[in-house]
Amino acid sequence: MTREPFGGTPSRRITLMYRHAIVTRLTHWVNVACFCVLLLSGLQIFNAYPRLHWGQYGADADPAAIEIGAEGSAAEPRGFLRIGGLSIPTTGVLGVSTADGELAARAFPDWLTLPSYQDLATGRRWHIFAAWLLVLNGLVYLAYGLLSGHLRRDIAPRRRELGPRHLWREILDHARLRFPSGEHARRYNALQKLSYLAVIAGLLPLMVLTGLTMSPGVDAAIPTLLDVFGGRQSARLIHFVAASLLVLFVAVHVVMVILSGPLNNMRSMITGRYAIRSEEPEA
Repeated sequence: MTREPFGGTPSRRITLMYRHAIVTRLTHWVNVACFCVLLLSGLQIFNAYPRLHWGQYGADADPAAIEIGAEGSAAEPRGFLRIGGLSIPTTGVLGVSTADGELAARAFPDWLTLPSYQDLATGRRWHIFAAWLLVLNGLVYLAYGLLSGHLRRDIAPRRRELGPRHLWREILDHARLRFPSGEHARRYNALQKLSYLAVIAGLLPLMVLTGLTMSPGVDAAIPTLLDVFGGRQSARLIHFVAASLLVLFVAVHVVMVILSGPLNNMRSMITGRYAIRSEEPEA
């Protein structure tokens, strides 16, 4: 579809290109479902012991590197987030939230956990199910990406894209909400590629390995994992931090999708078709 020039201005051509293959789209939406279940059930598991330790610590009396809890009387509890020696009041959201119309001491509120009521066993079952589904889905994506050349062609950054000037220009364009158009919109930019690589090759494997390290059965079979991550409590802290970074990545990703054209981006991830708008000089 082409719009005719008006008043000497260049015309704008809109071209639909096939951007995402069906395997990419299906694995993307399976990831979305898995991430939601993993996050909500993970917060349920965290609520059972809302303290994170490093090294050989881990008992109730040991100092915590990160803690979400409550202090004060049972009638007037005060929530806090404590990171090292820094304590931040969080009453109403973290540490203390409303449950059944009353304030209750709980690290994360009931509307953020799966299930909503405190049930560690059920939370673990949901978490483990979604984790293995995510791993299988990831293996399908990696196999497709390697065999089809998708990872090499679309995800791996080119050498020129890694130059400091190029990266700095892209950072400024993102900060100014200047999104690529025309031929540049046909492929991922360098910041997208680097962030996707950080998730695929960094955060997700780290999540899987630290999750396995927290399993007594896996520790018995592969005790090296405990040495790699400095113990089960250290693995739990790393797991929590990596999960927080994944949540941050998803939040930024969603914001960028909305700002750069939600309908066009959603269509491309559902049908595979992405609209490219480019200006043509008047003949």
